Amino acid sequence: MFRIAVCDDEKAMIQANVRIAEECLKKTGTAGEIKTYISSDNLLYDITEDGFYFDLILLDIEMPQVTGMELAAKIKPVLPEVKVIFITSHVEYAIDAFELSIFRYVPKSDLEKRLPAAVTDALKLLALEEGRVYTIQTSSRLERIPYRDILYIERDGKNADIVTKTGTSKVRRTLQGIFQELDCEEFIFIDRGCIVNLIHIMQVSLGNVVLKDGTVLGVSRSHLPEVKEQINSYWGRHI
Repeated sequence: MFRIAVCDDEKAMIQANVRIAEECLKKTGTAGEIKTYISSDNLLYDITEDGFYFDLILLDIEMPQVTGMELAAKIKPVLPEVKVIFITSHVEYAIDAFELSIFRYVPKSDLEKRLPAAVTDALKLLALEEGRVYTIQTSSRLERIPYRDILYIERDGKNADIVTKTGTSKVRRTLQGIFQELDCEEFIFIDRGCIVNLIHIMQVSLGNVVLKDGTVLGVSRSHLPEVKEQINSYWGRHI
């Protein structure tokens, strides 16, 4: 199920956006839930303070307090994979939206024509991305772990521990073998014995990486310069 947020300071626009989003969910046969916000401050707080997750955000640019442009810049580090569709009356923002790697830009004057196409395209892309899972298959079990749920992967003798938001899964594979199977830019080695999903890294400090859940993992001295470079390069492409 995909989580969608609609944020606009005009109730009529919220209703129109929700209606179109619901129609797109129905037409694409996609399960989803929609949460509405009339205040950008509330949406920002829910994401950055309370840890709310959204796959898609329909966002007005011109709002009091925190503008849509400011909001998008602040939530990208927290939700790097979120798809943001800007909806506005001001065409001059299109260039800035492009620079923020916004998924789509929809003028309010052309809402009924362009928003359904934008939401449908976003849902299709999300469905493709949701297929990114790591599969553990043995004679006794089959387990599929979404990439975005993986916090880090740690060597444990001849096994590897895949640590997620909900627990730990063991697999009899080398870290290098898992790294090659993942084949994804979000995963980086911070040590010969540990791979981290950098979307969960909050900071690099004193030779450690600190994850969003408070986990602290040591970075080997030999890996530290490369780790910093990979993190900066990733955010440079995605913010």
